Amino acid sequence: MQGKITVILLLFIFLAACGENYEGDFSYEVQDFEFINQEGESFTLEELEGDFWIADFIFTNCETVCPPMTANMARLQRMLDENNIDAQLVSFSVDPSNDTPEILKQYAADRGGTFGNWNLLTGYSDEEIKTFAEKSFKALVKNPKNSDQVIHATTFYLVSPNGNAIKGYNGTEADSMTQIVEDIQSMN
Repeated sequence: MQGKITVILLLFIFLAACGENYEGDFSYEVQDFEFINQEGESFTLEELEGDFWIADFIFTNCETVCPPMTANMARLQRMLDENNIDAQLVSFSVDPSNDTPEILKQYAADRGGTFGNWNLLTGYSDEEIKTFAEKSFKALVKNPKNSDQVIHATTFYLVSPNGNAIKGYNGTEADSMTQIVEDIQSMN
């Protein structure tokens, strides 16, 4: 019996070693989710499996960092297309009570975004996105009392095809988009 357990254990270790391992600055497992995208449709983590994807946190009433971050996500989308890189983009709203699917769609479209590979997500509570951001990306989301502005990370996170956030980039700087493209190319 012990011999069978040893063989099974060795087989498990061998198979685990066969999976693609992507090197980055960190490795945070993205938690499972099912949210609503800009089309009003369910969108899940499972739909991203096997693809590189870039995540960020925004909200449409943001008066500071979100407009340039969203414009940079649209810029990144064009750069990925120009370089024939198949990657997904995902923006999580940190103000889900105000950011409806229609509002998110218009917000991204106004900044040059299209929706073939970009999903803007809502359909959860403030507490759910706070917990999700913290567990999946080690990112802060905070809704101060008496304020319509939400404190959140300005990082664009590169997520590997096996579902781990592995690198972060400054989402407010256009030059970071070039680095994201180069990093994905080097890992493919």
